Amino acid sequence: VSMGILSCMKYLMFIFNVLVFAGGTCLAGMGVWVAVDPAGFQDIVAARAVLRAGAWLLVAVGIALSLLGFLGCCGALRRSRPLLLL
Repeated sequence: VSMGILSCMKYLMFIFNVLVFAGGTCLAGMGVWVAVDPAGFQDIVAARAVLRAGAWLLVAVGIALSLLGFLGCCGALRRSRPLLLL
């Protein structure tokens, strides 16, 4: 396999992992916003306990995706097989 293709794959993996990181950060932010905003969502969330649990689930999934994306970015840039497999 030529070096050009490997370099292209490296940067494509980096871009994909940046998108995963950004999506996870947005999910975590939305979850925190829904969970703690006293004016906007509190009336809806307080009425149903499932929605409150769902907001914290969004936070947890967002943090996990952000961590996964960050480790993927580091693994793609360093060409580290263990980070990419994680």
